[in-house]
Amino acid sequence: MFRALIAEKNNQDVHVHVTQLDEQSLPDGDVVIDVEYSTINYKDGLAVTNKAPVVRSWPMIPGIDLAGRVADSNRDDIPVGLPVVINGWGLGETHWGGFSQRARVNGDWTVPVPEAFDTKQAMAIGTAGFTAMLCFIALKKNNVLPDSGPVVVTGASGGVGSIAVSLLSEAGYQVHASTGRPEENAYLTGLGASNVIHRKELAEASNRKLAQIRWAGAIDCVGSHTLANVLASVAPEGCVVSCGNTQGMDLPTSVAPFILRGVTLRGIHSVTVPRPLRMEVWDQLAANLNVEHLASMTQTVNLAETLDTCRAILSGQVRGRVVLDVNQ
Repeated sequence: MFRALIAEKNNQDVHVHVTQLDEQSLPDGDVVIDVEYSTINYKDGLAVTNKAPVVRSWPMIPGIDLAGRVADSNRDDIPVGLPVVINGWGLGETHWGGFSQRARVNGDWTVPVPEAFDTKQAMAIGTAGFTAMLCFIALKKNNVLPDSGPVVVTGASGGVGSIAVSLLSEAGYQVHASTGRPEENAYLTGLGASNVIHRKELAEASNRKLAQIRWAGAIDCVGSHTLANVLASVAPEGCVVSCGNTQGMDLPTSVAPFILRGVTLRGIHSVTVPRPLRMEVWDQLAANLNVEHLASMTQTVNLAETLDTCRAILSGQVRGRVVLDVNQ
């Protein structure tokens, strides 16, 4: 028997509670994992509170990330005892996820935890850090380099934003961090931001499709008017990487930034990234992520605190990363 947080739906009502389950109840897969840690992301908050149709199959154990050790395996290349990490692949949406002490999964979804990290650090990174590194790689591939000029990160005090600020600053970029929480200024400068701006500078609707050039590139975690205003302020041949929608899914802009300045808008997804690229991304994180920064942006909660934490994330009251210790 093992403990898990399970979400059950009755008509339109969703009930979330911690319960005891047995291994026979786990979904199909060729690898069983003793889960040590998961993490609580914005997407998990939407799923647990049923604020958006994230969950596609009921009942569901939420949690789009997990890390732990292989307990049983039908795969020669995934031995028992191997520390592994999984993010995406429908965990917490169509397949039981990480808010559980045990999981059964498709072995192709697993990635060995790099030697530079333990399983708790792997979950402090999680989907947020994985996404931030994908954004970082995309900027470099689009020739936004440290000497190109400042790069802005929107939603900078969140999980993706915090790790993006750290990665960029460690690589020598001049980072401008946008946040709606002025109390986080010292936190963001501690991660390497050279300038912190209030999100209201970018969040308001504007009829201007081009504005004064401010940045060589951007990592946007917000979407909507914020993304439109960022696009309008990026230098010719710059690149804006879009990976989030906390302000909204809409994009009220025009073709002006693209055809008059040659700006590239590069989208990032993380759920179905092929395994070879996942391995590369985790290797890049091991080589480039400042683990002291990672520790400073991370808090740990237990299963009983999950629902309150999800509500806090959706209301913008949580900075950085939240690791879920499923054994506490």
